[in-house]
Amino acid sequence: MTTNVLVVEDDERIRTALRLALEDEGWRVSEAESCEEALEGFSPDNTDVVLVDIMLPGLDGFDLCRSIRRTSHVPIIMVTARDDTHDIVAGLEAGADDYLTKPFAPKELSARIRALLRRSRTVDGNDLPRLIGDLEIYPDEGVVRKNGDELHLTKTEFRLLCELSDNPGKVMSREHLLERVWGYDYFGDGRLVDVHIRRLRLKIEDDPASPRYVATARGMGYKLRA
Repeated sequence: MTTNVLVVEDDERIRTALRLALEDEGWRVSEAESCEEALEGFSPDNTDVVLVDIMLPGLDGFDLCRSIRRTSHVPIIMVTARDDTHDIVAGLEAGADDYLTKPFAPKELSARIRALLRRSRTVDGNDLPRLIGDLEIYPDEGVVRKNGDELHLTKTEFRLLCELSDNPGKVMSREHLLERVWGYDYFGDGRLVDVHIRRLRLKIEDDPASPRYVATARGMGYKLRA
């Protein structure tokens, strides 16, 4: 199955270099130089991964992430020119699944994309729902219900919840969650876990500031209360 990657980058030289690197991996590449052009040509049915530069003319990469997330769970990797915590957290909060800081090596980009594709296409589980309080988690269906109502989680949030529910009551370190949910360790960053835990709490908790389900073990990681 051919992987379709949408590259959104306003610098033509960088965009061309990315296209050539991705095509060398055997992937089909679509290009856009602005958020508006990307949205005009975007379709969840023919896009497997979106690679978006944060700094774009007109609407920026944050706007693009939010717009895509209204209609699609397609994996998004944002690219930033600075290792700035504010930019990274803002991008993840806008709906990105991962990030890269310029300059980056083509091999690192390939590793990120492959990891995203693996976890977006497969979820380990069984046919039986996992019952945690008022939550019903259906790993094979990609569905979570609370009090009978379906919750709309991204694929990353869903996999994170499934990983925690595999071992209810057990503390999962950030490093473990990076390896299991994102599919890599040394490429990863604990901020990915923290931001997605925060987003997950907003969707499953009655009071995200005082979580009933996902608890923080200070200095250690997170656990799902049984």
